[in-house]
Amino acid sequence: MHAIADTGYLVALLRRDDEHHRWAKCLAGQVELPLLTCEAVLAETAFHLESSIHVLEMLKRGVIRVAFDCSRHLEALRELAERYEDRRPNLADLCLIRMSELYPRHSVITVDEADFRVYRRNKREVIPTICPPN
Repeated sequence: MHAIADTGYLVALLRRDDEHHRWAKCLAGQVELPLLTCEAVLAETAFHLESSIHVLEMLKRGVIRVAFDCSRHLEALRELAERYEDRRPNLADLCLIRMSELYPRHSVITVDEADFRVYRRNKREVIPTICPPN
C-alpha cells in the first residue's frame, strides 16, 4: 500500500518507548517504500526525537522521500490554513492535506486521528488515513 507519513508515525516507528511503537513496526512491513512526506514532518520528527540522525538515515536508506515543495503550493496552503484556522493546524498538517490531494491513492499514516477526521482534501473528500487501533 502507498502512504504518506506524518510526524507521529515516524516518531512511533523510531522511538521504542512510544505507545504506538508496536503498531508502527507492524505497519512498516505492510507499506510500500518509500513513504512520501514533507520537510515540515521531517523537522518535527527530528525535534521530537531530539536528533536528526535517524531522520537522515531513513532518507538515505530510501524509507522516506520528500515529495512536496511548499514554495510551489503556497496559495493552496494558505487556503487550507484559512479554512482550518479554528483547528490551528501546523505547517506539517497543511502540507499533508495538500499532499493527499496530489497523491490521491496514498493514505496518510498518522496517530492524529482527531484532526484528520475533520480535514478534507479538495474541500469535500475524506482523507484516507491509517491510524493505530483505539
